[in-house]
Amino acid sequence: MIPLPRPLIALLAIAVATCTSINAVLSMSSSEHPERVGIALGLFVVAFVATLLDGRGALSPLLSGLNAGVSFAIALLCASGMSGPDYDGDEHWYIGAAGCLLVLTMIRRRPAHAWIGSGLVLAQTLVWAGPAGVVAVGAAPMVLWVAAAYFGVRSLSHAMRDIHQFARSEREAVEWQAAQDAHHFERQVRLTQTSRVALPMLRHIAEVDGDLDEDARFECRVLEQTIRDEIRGRRLLNESLRDQVIAHRRRGAFVQVLDDGGLDEVDPVLMEPILDRAAEAISKLHSDRIIIRTAPKDSDKSLTVVAITVDETAAALGLDDEGDEVDLWLELPRPVEPALA
Repeated sequence: MIPLPRPLIALLAIAVATCTSINAVLSMSSSEHPERVGIALGLFVVAFVATLLDGRGALSPLLSGLNAGVSFAIALLCASGMSGPDYDGDEHWYIGAAGCLLVLTMIRRRPAHAWIGSGLVLAQTLVWAGPAGVVAVGAAPMVLWVAAAYFGVRSLSHAMRDIHQFARSEREAVEWQAAQDAHHFERQVRLTQTSRVALPMLRHIAEVDGDLDEDARFECRVLEQTIRDEIRGRRLLNESLRDQVIAHRRRGAFVQVLDDGGLDEVDPVLMEPILDRAAEAISKLHSDRIIIRTAPKDSDKSLTVVAITVDETAAALGLDDEGDEVDLWLELPRPVEPALA
């Protein structure tokens, strides 16, 4: 079950408990044993206050059992203070008090104890006042209150569960639509960049009917790698860095641009100065290999730029990485999100 709004329940319960307590005080003057009525009223107030102060969603088993026991105890105390069943006056305030406790117990998701308490009060009234007294004293209506609370709570819980389900479905639909819009936007950006890079070469290929010279073939390989960057590099590319990467490839350098997702949550506006710094850093290099890669999400760095000059003699002898010279090792800090005003 889903918990109902507690402030509203508390206000209604306090109103019922106040009226019941007033009737209890008024009944003392006509009771043969007013001290018993006082004890019953004290038990009711203690159980009622303890129930309201319990902050958990479902009432604790100890308190729910206490409510069932107090309901039966106040029925015994008040009935024993009367010479017989009197169907008029305020002497039967305890039925309302027991109903208040048991309805609260039912609402606070302890139906077993609520039904046990109702059965005990109903049995006591049946023995003391007879079948006719069960209705006249108010025990039967009290059981109906508890039953109404049971079905009301179930209905409201189902309704609230459906509302939460609809709200969750709506959120999922909005998130799905946002993801689709983001994918569509990303796809359009990549297609635009690809078209800008490849369109001149595609026109040249059409003009020469596919008969490309060696320079054109080399340029095609450069453009093919550049198009791959749009997929692998993603947020690591802006205009200045893209131009530098193409320039290094045209001079024959091996360039890798790898976005591993470490900057997905960073505002693109904050990334522009960092990408410009990376472009400036590699603009004066003549290295054989240049690798630009994002840092992990939990790092205080945003990206790493490594430039290496390969020792051709070691490479020819098959000695990988032997004699290679690191021309640049640059780690740029992660941009700081501006504080909200």
